[in-house]
Amino acid sequence: MMPRTARPPLPRVGALAAVAASLLLTSCVSNAQSTATSADIAAKKIPAKVSADTTLTVGAPDLKVALELSGQIGKLPFRVKWANISGGPQCSEAFRAHALDVCSAADIPSINAHWTGLDTKLVAARYREDPIADPIYELGIAPGARIRSLADLRGKKIAYSPGQAQGALVLRILKKAHLTQKDVHLVELASTGDVYPTALGNRQVDAAPIADVNVKRYLTKYGGDGGTTIRHGLRDDPAHLWALTDSVADAQKSAAVRELIAFWARAQIWVDTHPRQWIDGYYVKDQGLSHEDGAYLVKRSGHPVFPADWTDAIERQQQTVDLLAKEQKHKTFDAGTLFDRRYERVAADATAGERKTP
Repeated sequence: MMPRTARPPLPRVGALAAVAASLLLTSCVSNAQSTATSADIAAKKIPAKVSADTTLTVGAPDLKVALELSGQIGKLPFRVKWANISGGPQCSEAFRAHALDVCSAADIPSINAHWTGLDTKLVAARYREDPIADPIYELGIAPGARIRSLADLRGKKIAYSPGQAQGALVLRILKKAHLTQKDVHLVELASTGDVYPTALGNRQVDAAPIADVNVKRYLTKYGGDGGTTIRHGLRDDPAHLWALTDSVADAQKSAAVRELIAFWARAQIWVDTHPRQWIDGYYVKDQGLSHEDGAYLVKRSGHPVFPADWTDAIERQQQTVDLLAKEQKHKTFDAGTLFDRRYERVAADATAGERKTP
């Protein structure tokens, strides 16, 4: 439930008051990092109950809307300060400023955080029931680029964002096509808003990974000129709740995170089973998209699954770590250290009666 739309959400002034003030200090504390470590928390027992006075600052705007629409937001057994931020760069900045406890993110931000010395944990994992049939990204092809398969990428200009999920996907696509960075021309572009579709339409690049509603808009705008997309055939579906290690090292906050995960997982199921309410309440009223775009996004999103065993997820994360380490000249590490396995079964157990888990 992390839509990647071309239009960023409008800021909610009240919700961000405390967080914004802290983020103003980021330049002064840019080197501030978690003091807790993986070894510290692995053996820590999470309290059975959470104090009602416990407060978490959570960067998951879509979750807030889902809980409001489903009538669950008032049932949270702790206090929440909702921050209108999500995704790797914003959450990393807030974590460093100690202005955030938990946020929504994909798989790459936690890896980059590790390489920059920021100690964080993945505390919940969601995937798509059929990630190949329902990918987040498709490879946009510029008009006249003459790319009909991944093998045709040789010698082409490809949009590349090293620190984001799109960048990692490009590297995985090259590997699948038996190509290296030397076989193509990687053009570094930040994958924000409609930057990639515009770069494709202007033929600044020949190929670029584009997501969700950007796929529809790109084909509508440039399809008549020959713009197309192709499927990459790879899994690109990881979605996580991501936490500062210091936060899950705190006894009461760790209990609050456990409860948050359960509410988060049930909210995913509610969204999946109430598409009309979600389109109207989130995509249209909250995000300002058209009903048509909202329906398109719901259709693309597939159905959520919550693995009760993270072994396969960690193995896939390790493959990503190893690939990025090789291609971006980093030191590889044990991907298992990114996951707080104390929370491994929480989402699956919370939704066991509502949807079958793998």
